[in-house]
Amino acid sequence: MGCASSSSSVAASPAPSNRSARAPGYEEPVVLASQTCFTVNEVEALYELYKKFSFSKVGDGLIHKVTHTFPSDLLQQQWRRLPSDGIPVQDQFHLALFRTRKGANLFADRVFDLFDLKRNGVIEFGEFVRSLSTFHPKAPESDKTAFAFKLYDLRGTGYIEKEELREMVLAILDESDLFLSDNAVDAIVDNTFSQADSNGDGRIDPIEWEEFVKKHPASLRNMSLPYLQDITTVFPNFAVR
Repeated sequence: MGCASSSSSVAASPAPSNRSARAPGYEEPVVLASQTCFTVNEVEALYELYKKFSFSKVGDGLIHKVTHTFPSDLLQQQWRRLPSDGIPVQDQFHLALFRTRKGANLFADRVFDLFDLKRNGVIEFGEFVRSLSTFHPKAPESDKTAFAFKLYDLRGTGYIEKEELREMVLAILDESDLFLSDNAVDAIVDNTFSQADSNGDGRIDPIEWEEFVKKHPASLRNMSLPYLQDITTVFPNFAVR
């Protein structure tokens, strides 16, 4: 995980936390800051954000897929609005990360699965912060490239196959309320494979993906969330006072 050297020096180590009052899987901000692109203060802010998500439905301090990750009623009730477009800040965060207001779907489910590092059906705080760090604008491109590859490798085979790419394209179009004909979708998939599948074996391996991304950096444009670069300003309610 990149950015660690720039994160840990920003704030001093906080006093030991009362873990009995913390969510399951809580990790000290100073530890997470040393391993991610976030400062200690930003990790503290992220914890306040995490609590809003994790205690909103089940109430056990964990983010569950069954609650569609970030519940819409919480989005509408508890957050101030940005003057720029009237969208609640937490809703903007949800849209930026999961790219949908429709609840669970393939794209959101896949992102959830990749955040769930322990594969136990929930996202703990440490997993939340470490995974979000990949979306930090200062995170290494190699981290973003690897995450994006896993996102498209739906079946976990170590390759991106045409049907997997097609499923993801359809999911992203659906989330964006866009419609393309089957022929247009097939053309997108075929064009991507014609450029990325350099050895012509009908699938994209990690090396081919890296080369494709280098030639087409826009492929990673959704792997950076500008909000994360200044989380305590965008989410001022979470800043440690």
